Amino acid sequence: MTISQKYGNIHKNADGLSRLLLPNNINNPAYVTKEASPQIPIEGISITDLNTTFFEEVRNSYTQDKNCSILFQLLTKECKDSSLIHALEDIWKKSYNEGRFHLLDGIIYHRTKHTCLMTVVERSLINLVLKECHESPFSGHLSEDRTREKIKTCVWWPMWQKDVSEHCKACDRCQKANKSTGKRLGNMIIIQEPRRPWGIVHMDWVTGLPPGGDRSYNSFLVIVDRFSKTPIFLPCHKDDTAMDTAILIWNKVVSWTGIFTNIISERDPRFTSALWKNLHQLFGTKLSFSTAYHTQTDGLFERMIQTLEDMTSINASTNQTPAILEKGWNPKLPQHSLRKNLVEINPTAASFKGMLDKARNNSVRCMEDSFEYAKDKWDKSHSTADFKVGYLVLVSTTNFNNIKGCQKLKDSFAAPFFIKDLNGETAVGVELSE
Repeated sequence: MTISQKYGNIHKNADGLSRLLLPNNINNPAYVTKEASPQIPIEGISITDLNTTFFEEVRNSYTQDKNCSILFQLLTKECKDSSLIHALEDIWKKSYNEGRFHLLDGIIYHRTKHTCLMTVVERSLINLVLKECHESPFSGHLSEDRTREKIKTCVWWPMWQKDVSEHCKACDRCQKANKSTGKRLGNMIIIQEPRRPWGIVHMDWVTGLPPGGDRSYNSFLVIVDRFSKTPIFLPCHKDDTAMDTAILIWNKVVSWTGIFTNIISERDPRFTSALWKNLHQLFGTKLSFSTAYHTQTDGLFERMIQTLEDMTSINASTNQTPAILEKGWNPKLPQHSLRKNLVEINPTAASFKGMLDKARNNSVRCMEDSFEYAKDKWDKSHSTADFKVGYLVLVSTTNFNNIKGCQKLKDSFAAPFFIKDLNGETAVGVELSE
């Protein structure tokens, strides 16, 4: 017998799934003898941990529990012994007085509104039930409410709802895989508010640019004044060292702005080096480092990068242009040539300082209002973080790109790590492990 292929658009026969199977005989090309029947591996089937000995273990556990031993005596006697009833704990005594306990085949059942549930008291058996109703493949690590619905139809024990809640909250698989839907931890911490231009600055690099200029610069060092929002863009190279950066700032910026009192930057190796720290310690400058991917701290810098062409626009926080707050006047731009026939009124020397002070004071008030509004809005969706050294915490994997496997199926959080130090109230340092 020969087998030849015919394309589907040629023959009109039924497809393979709807055909009758050929008899398993010698004329069948796929003939298999009974002795050589292939063993098909069964995958993906989980056998429950609850076996036939479970009920016997429940019966034996009653002898080790004081309340169950008393109930056994009360339920097997026709008369009620008041001394035995008083010996029961309150929750057991209440259920007994309401007539909820029944004894059948050596097992105590707890009657509810619609059914009778087997009473389980030994902790190992309770953990087995919790695992079966929450962690088994048939349960699928569903929510606390769904787990509670399963348990309340089969077994009962005192304070079972509390145990279900604690078990679901402590489930390692659920903590790692579930998405965080509640309030994020950490209320907003207001950064020190600036009182003068070029006291507090944001500093970072823009890299990955094509080479340009006489020296083939491929990066920018961006410095933004937190008070006036004035940016400074210094061309540099990506591989510049901490010493190169210090010399660049000293020659190009410090001679114009003076020494900064506080520099806010990311944890770039050039900013965290001993040379950089010692240099600014001599100058009396404080270094503040932000966490990676935390735009709430360095958002001023990130926003400035997006708006390089709007360097003279009015800032939303200060309600003034950077030039007004720093110099007291706006620089002339090409578009101002359209107004060359208009009469310009320049402030006198006497009123210049008053105008500048008024603009700066107004800027401070606007920034205070802006910070207060941002903090109120942020804190509404965040809760207070109570971190301490030695606590175990889960780390979000949102910004982890080195996790193996399918990105769609990766855990939302990495396994718990110990907190080794605290960086302020809302930022912590963890001890990473393999």
